Amino acid sequence: MMFVPTLQPKDELMQAVVQILQQASEIIRQEYLTFCQGEKFHVQTKHDDSPVTQADLKANQVIETALQKLTPALPLLSEENEHHERHTWSRCWVLDPLDGTKEFLHQRPEFTINLSQIENGKTLFSAIAIPAQQLIYIGYLDQHPYKYDAEQQQWFAYQAPEVQQIEPIQVGLSHRSKQPEYQEFIEILQQSHAIETSQAGSAYKFCMMLEGKIDIYPRFHPTSEWDTSAGQGLLESIGGGLVSLSGEPFIYNQRRRLLNDGFIAFSQPAYQEIALNVLRLMTK
Repeated sequence: MMFVPTLQPKDELMQAVVQILQQASEIIRQEYLTFCQGEKFHVQTKHDDSPVTQADLKANQVIETALQKLTPALPLLSEENEHHERHTWSRCWVLDPLDGTKEFLHQRPEFTINLSQIENGKTLFSAIAIPAQQLIYIGYLDQHPYKYDAEQQQWFAYQAPEVQQIEPIQVGLSHRSKQPEYQEFIEILQQSHAIETSQAGSAYKFCMMLEGKIDIYPRFHPTSEWDTSAGQGLLESIGGGLVSLSGEPFIYNQRRRLLNDGFIAFSQPAYQEIALNVLRLMTK
């Protein structure tokens, strides 16, 4: 049991963000039902060939408007907005209003809303909502995260397990992990550890890591900063993290491009060492 029932935290920012994400989640849930029922649904293709749906855009609009009211001084770096001036921002919100659009379109309810606040490249506050489950994971970098179940209207606090069992290692993979690197990573890991693999979409895997269902999540195909910032912040708050394939934690809004290279996400330091060791063997 990684999360135990608790009272609502008194933190105003946390309460406000949960309210905003609940509203956006409800919109996405309704859009998903519309789509699954085969009703008329608008999907566009962006310049990078990735899909964007009417659900992405509606959720983006709601969250953007609410954040402007909540924190007027903080700009928003969103997947669905222009962000030409972002290099002048030392602090901002980072948003993916619907992470896992492809999961959505494949009628797999493993899509999320990712929202974080970054300052000088570091994620200080993170939230990931799972609209289909009415769950929100939320917290600050320097304290354990919370989970809010909107259906039960119940808050939960993260509780680290007393005994850390290393094996079998649970490895999380994306549904489209077809590149040979994934197979190689698994094969080398299997030589020295008992493992189990599970497939899941988008930032949904980060939530599974918080719940103790995934220990290591290797990623060899590209993501963007709004895909990883919230997940990295939440993992770091429980003693885990997300690092580049050379072992450096990702930093945000500091580089020329918003595209990330590959990474390893891990739920505790022991898994970082195991995963980086596999990477070293892969490059030989």
